[in-house]
Amino acid sequence: MEYVKLCDSDYRFMCVVWEHAPVNSGELVKLCQEQLGWKKSTTYTVVRKMCEKGYIANEDATVSVLIPKEQVQAEESRYFVDRTFDGSLPGFITAFLGGKKISKKEAKLLKKMIDEHKEG
Repeated sequence: MEYVKLCDSDYRFMCVVWEHAPVNSGELVKLCQEQLGWKKSTTYTVVRKMCEKGYIANEDATVSVLIPKEQVQAEESRYFVDRTFDGSLPGFITAFLGGKKISKKEAKLLKKMIDEHKEG
């Protein structure tokens, strides 16, 4: 499936779904009212839209996840780095740190991650 970027409200909705899925659509309406301040009609509109985009399924009034949160986070991160930093991961990290220092433990973890993802 080609990645379809989520707007902020869709992402917040998906966070509710990811946390509670599989969830009855009636219960999802209540959760969205409590957590997002949405009306029933708004929730059902977004359920339909997210089903059309392929993020969730709504079968027998039960909403389930088709695309896991980690996949969306990875795609959103790639999109952000590509758009904002011309795909430069070092450029992103420099801006993200903004002169802050990281702990030895964080540095060790980052080095391990880099080594695991290094080409060749």
